[in-house]
Amino acid sequence: MVGDPLLKQAQGVWETLAAVPVSFPPVGGVNVVTSPASQLAPPSWVGMVVLGESAIVTAPTDRDAQVLRRHLAVMPASSLTSSEAARAVLPVNEVLGPAALGYVSRDGFRPAPAVLSVERLAPGHQDLVALVRSVSPEDAGESGMDEITSAAFVVRKGADVVAAAGFQVWPAAAAHLCVLTAPGERGRGLARQVASAAVAQALADGLLPQWRARPMASRNVARALGFRELGSQLSIRLDQEDLPGSLPPGTDSRE
Repeated sequence: MVGDPLLKQAQGVWETLAAVPVSFPPVGGVNVVTSPASQLAPPSWVGMVVLGESAIVTAPTDRDAQVLRRHLAVMPASSLTSSEAARAVLPVNEVLGPAALGYVSRDGFRPAPAVLSVERLAPGHQDLVALVRSVSPEDAGESGMDEITSAAFVVRKGADVVAAAGFQVWPAAAAHLCVLTAPGERGRGLARQVASAAVAQALADGLLPQWRARPMASRNVARALGFRELGSQLSIRLDQEDLPGSLPPGTDSRE
């Protein structure tokens, strides 16, 4: 993947989200930085992103960063986003992920055949809100549909919106795709239809489409549209009272 323009674009997105100067090292390497404002993970969590077999990691405190550098050094970069591998060397309280990270270029995009009528709605439209409210909180959260900043591209069944896609515009000109289909309508290709329209709009806007997903069904939709899985992301919350080999809180590491 060395010299892959799509990979370099993807890495640039996450380097920007780290909120402090950091770059992906050569293949197999890991760079750990302290960044309380990092967007790689929720506040006070550790964020790990592997792209192209190298990784960046953000820690909320210097103490956490010291521990992570010590204990992640024994792990291959490609395994950092395995929750099992992280738990084997660190005291982990909570985990988000791992999620696969897929990207597509204009040349690699494979639009879905236009077999259904796809309508365009404003973000926050009442019919879109109704779809989000009709699914479980887990599905709604996974989709991110209530956070899109683009138009929503939807398919209806009668008067009801049963599938929708859009994107959030992220730093570094990324378009983070969000897709949701009503449970009773899944498996019919609706997600591919609406997602194809959203990806086409993102590319027309000069953005880098990003697909982050855990469920295999979602990942398969992305692959059908030409997305390439270039890496993965994991967020963990450490048990501060049980960090191995760490310094006590308030201790100066220079002493």
